[in-house]
Amino acid sequence: MQNLKNNVKNRLFQALRNKFENYKPETSSMPFHTRLLGKDRMALYSFIQSLNTNFGTSIFEPVAEELGLKHFDVIKRQMVVATTITKEAQRVIQDIMDSLESGNSKPNKNEEIARILAVSQSGETSIIKPTKVDLFLQKGNNVYLIDIKTAKPNKGGFKEFKRTLLTWVACFAYNNPHCNIQSLIAIPYNPYAPKPYERWTMAGMLDLDSEIKVAEEFWDFLGGKGSYELILSAFEEVGCEMREEIDEYFKKFNQH
Repeated sequence: MQNLKNNVKNRLFQALRNKFENYKPETSSMPFHTRLLGKDRMALYSFIQSLNTNFGTSIFEPVAEELGLKHFDVIKRQMVVATTITKEAQRVIQDIMDSLESGNSKPNKNEEIARILAVSQSGETSIIKPTKVDLFLQKGNNVYLIDIKTAKPNKGGFKEFKRTLLTWVACFAYNNPHCNIQSLIAIPYNPYAPKPYERWTMAGMLDLDSEIKVAEEFWDFLGGKGSYELILSAFEEVGCEMREEIDEYFKKFNQH
């Protein structure tokens, strides 16, 4: 586990240093804030805002990849799942969405996937451009198509997330009909902690047992039991070890 932790830390060091190298502070003038807090603190604030915007891509994805290396045969980030979908599969997806939105049915991912697979190779096809899969995992015949969400998604957003998850299944199944395909949303940490994650907000759209993994569930799924605690510890150690480097980096903004 120590070896894995060191690998995770190295990914973090690399990600942060890349970010520093390519970072340019916001150009918007905030004269009152700057005079009150100083250019270095404003640069840090701007850096944190910038980091938050792509924390998933620049931090969570490489860490997730590192954690899953020993547990999965194939791991890919930002993958185009496929672009061909049958018109029948599109119709089935629309039927599923209509039924969920009207409240006529409850989410049942296994049943929904079975309906999509039944028509995933038959009839006419369309070429589409689905959202990229943040994290693609394969172990044997099992495939996981994962959408990583770093912010608290609003209730309305879950309709689009659901459609994306179903579309990924249909597109991937067109060329890989014999794989056991699962698509799901991962939320790397629980913003409501220590209270439980408010899953009820998505209950009408997502199958809570098989379409969402939050905090420990996600990280331990990737790397085995104890992975969540391991990466929290790795983040803390990297923060301590880079503290002086980070302070020095932001001090230079006071010199301009």
